[in-house]
Amino acid sequence: MSTKIKLNESAEYEDNDAVHEWTVGAGEAGERVDKYVTESFEDDVSRSQIQQWVRNGDVTVNGVAVKPNFKLSAGDRVVLAVPDPVEVHIGPEPIPLDVVYEDGDVIVVNKPRGMVVHPAPGHYTGTLVNALLHHCRDLSGINGVLRPGIVHRIDKDTSGLIMAAKNDSAHKSLAEQLKAHTVTRKYTAVVHGIVAHNQGTVDAPIGRDPSDRKMYTVTDKNSKHAVTHFIVVDRIKDYTVLQLKLETGRTHQIRVHMKYIGHPLVGDPMYGRSKGNPIDGQALHAGVLGFVHPTKGDYMEFEAELPDDMKHLLEVLKTL
Repeated sequence: MSTKIKLNESAEYEDNDAVHEWTVGAGEAGERVDKYVTESFEDDVSRSQIQQWVRNGDVTVNGVAVKPNFKLSAGDRVVLAVPDPVEVHIGPEPIPLDVVYEDGDVIVVNKPRGMVVHPAPGHYTGTLVNALLHHCRDLSGINGVLRPGIVHRIDKDTSGLIMAAKNDSAHKSLAEQLKAHTVTRKYTAVVHGIVAHNQGTVDAPIGRDPSDRKMYTVTDKNSKHAVTHFIVVDRIKDYTVLQLKLETGRTHQIRVHMKYIGHPLVGDPMYGRSKGNPIDGQALHAGVLGFVHPTKGDYMEFEAELPDDMKHLLEVLKTL
């Protein structure tokens, strides 16, 4: 049975004002209006969506509708009037799941690379939530209809273990453990270059990248505390295999921290090298997940072996 909701296509940010206004600075003169709005708008909206809004007349410059490629001048007044919400159906889909553990309170799934965790603009079907709704039918409602049961997330192009709550009580318990940093989350990653130290900690705050708001970076401005621990597992030619343990759980944390120390993830389309990616997405796998069971009170830990594409990657690197 699908769920019908009202949702602004920009994202699930119903509390934001519908009208956004900016004044173009001298350093931004000459930019295309679609690029300017995409980078200025606080919500995570694709450039293609912004372009559609521009074509529809939802974006104006000095009170006049323009085309997406319109070049801005210093002092221009740019206004975005977010369109009225549209109806979206979030329903169960018979998508196969690799279930590692399941009981009446929690389910642990080994998510494949390429699967989005929850519905969002551009991804209303084929997500983990769609699969869970078909498999479980009983997920917590704390995070609303777009994210039923979802306590934490891993990136679309990261594979590995993720837990979901089947009721609100379990959800609160797991969320509190995440907030207290007591959930065990260990990842395996392949990074460029030889990491000199056998183990270490990256303690560097993460926030939005001011030059590209869809990306994150290490910064002291509008940032959040972020800590990643690492251990070297292997060194292969000009690559290093790491085990990483999250102390905090910021968006893109491992990817940003590895880029920050000069060792970006192999295959990372945003923070790594743009050419020659050997796998479809970053070489990052959430292999270990541990938490205290929300009802039983016992500590439980689960492990998922590397996916085939990362195994193949390691084999290829050894032959270089």
